[in-house]
Amino acid sequence: MATAKKKERERKPLHLAKLHVHKGDNVLVLAGKDKGKRGVVQRTMPRDNKVVVDGLNIAKKHVRARAGVPAGIIEKPMPLHASNVMVICTECGEPTRIAHDRVPMGADQKLRVRRICKRCGKAIEEHTRG
Repeated sequence: MATAKKKERERKPLHLAKLHVHKGDNVLVLAGKDKGKRGVVQRTMPRDNKVVVDGLNIAKKHVRARAGVPAGIIEKPMPLHASNVMVICTECGEPTRIAHDRVPMGADQKLRVRRICKRCGKAIEEHTRG
């Protein structure tokens, strides 16, 4: 009972949930059993401050047989804490911290935020979400 309350308390409110990592980013894992490995972010969970990286932090799950689905052991990527991954710059190819810059973009020239590599100073390419 206490753990359920603690987990609920740790979740951020939706309006404050922001991550430095986006879906489709190449990342380097900084801590854990997959330390030093690189992968692509499959999914982000900003309220929990976690990300799922394709092919890393794999757990085995035993699945019971159901209608049309055989029983067996499946491998499933589990979430990592967002602080344990570092974005790899699309320009210089090195792991980097992220800076933000406000620049007029688009047809309306509205100020929009873009992510910048702290190492080389160039903009990090945004990936299409979908």
